[in-house]
Amino acid sequence: MLRIVFFSFIVFGLLACEQQKESLPYYNTPDFTPIFVNSARAALEQVPHRISNFSFTNQHGNTITQEHIDGKVHVANFIFTTCGVVCPVMTENMQTVSQEFENDDQVVLLSYSVTPWIDDADRLAEYAEIKNINDPNWHLLTGSKSAIYELARKAYFAEEDLGYTKDSTEFLHTEHFILVDQSKRIRGIYNGTLALEIKQLIADINLLKEE
Repeated sequence: MLRIVFFSFIVFGLLACEQQKESLPYYNTPDFTPIFVNSARAALEQVPHRISNFSFTNQHGNTITQEHIDGKVHVANFIFTTCGVVCPVMTENMQTVSQEFENDDQVVLLSYSVTPWIDDADRLAEYAEIKNINDPNWHLLTGSKSAIYELARKAYFAEEDLGYTKDSTEFLHTEHFILVDQSKRIRGIYNGTLALEIKQLIADINLLKEE
């Protein structure tokens, strides 16, 4: 009997670990301290932070707002078209994500320009053509610099060094990809220049789709 009880504890322990492993944490603060919860109600109570409302213009000249990500998983990153080293790698890796979820309208990709005074809709359209970006669910966004920078730092926590303390005059540059769930809560942060992290991002998107 003791053997059976002991074995049962092991099995339940393994199952609990597996459930924890298969549940992505939430992130509520810029230091990205993970918060693990075991129910939607607990998440509602413990994780108030959401991606705030926004309105920007994409490469096709269309207005994109928070309504385009309602009830969908989305990935955000921050680039600029004149960036010669890091951004092309990030864009190539975002292309990998795009290809993985091709024709999946439940996954949205948002690439915000951090030099919107240069990257207007026409320039973003040229960039999309050069980079072979034709996914209808991948939006290259431009608009007010202050609005983009505030959203990046206060909503997405895009910079490692507690970026929300910076003002809009300080240049925003980050390699991070931020994963956001269907309720606009942050669920992951990844180095957008590393193929291994992109592989993990794709796996985590699939997890969120099953929640």
